[in-house]
Amino acid sequence: MADGQEVILEARELTREFNGVRALDRFSFQLRRGEILGLLGANGAGKTTAMNCLLGLTLPTGGGLFAFGMPLQPHRIEILRRTNFSSAYTALPANLRVWQNLLVFAKIYQVPKPRQRIAALLELLEISHLENRVTGELSAGESTRVNLCKALLNDPELLMLDEPTASLDPDIADKVRKLVLHVRRESNCGILYTSHNMRDIEEVCDRVIFLHKGRIITEGTPTEIVGRAGSESLEDVFIKIARDGEVVDEPPSDEKEVKA
Repeated sequence: MADGQEVILEARELTREFNGVRALDRFSFQLRRGEILGLLGANGAGKTTAMNCLLGLTLPTGGGLFAFGMPLQPHRIEILRRTNFSSAYTALPANLRVWQNLLVFAKIYQVPKPRQRIAALLELLEISHLENRVTGELSAGESTRVNLCKALLNDPELLMLDEPTASLDPDIADKVRKLVLHVRRESNCGILYTSHNMRDIEEVCDRVIFLHKGRIITEGTPTEIVGRAGSESLEDVFIKIARDGEVVDEPPSDEKEVKA
């Protein structure tokens, strides 16, 4: 866990409205260096809006955003140099070969010895054989892993991963989860992680936030959340929140015994 470590990403009462509808409603959290924080919720819960605000792609209508102790908008370029992002739903330019795409991004991030860095990351993700392939001809799973290579090029201190195991078979998904833990261990970066795969969350995340209609419904470690909800699994909690919009916290066992 990252208790006591530097807060590298913070949202304070973050609000974003679209035509009078609140996609984010006073959303507040802290991500510490060395921590993996899961951001969960059904489609439409506000995860994408939150990610877009955190990346500076969407301006909030209220609240504040801070990274590395600095307000996001005035220091956006400086912050983004220390940050990276990967999404299974964001495509790299389709007409370039894999190595060309990665080299472009390496130059944007001013990565030293970019060819060596690219080769090392392709090997780490076990996709060296894709180096000369045209990016637009890759499968969904191959594209996901190339996106992960892109996200690690600048050895980010803050890493945002949106559905990093989407479209991956169970074997490769397991390798990606282990890779995420390896990256955290080696670089002590902070990672914001979204997924609909509860196995991902249980294996990778130190702490979890559940969003519903732009508001935080519950947060804590996966084990704490399952216990408080009186559910058998994190997936059951996800379903309960998606359908009902709330989690019923069970009273402690000794309290239940007194009532009985």
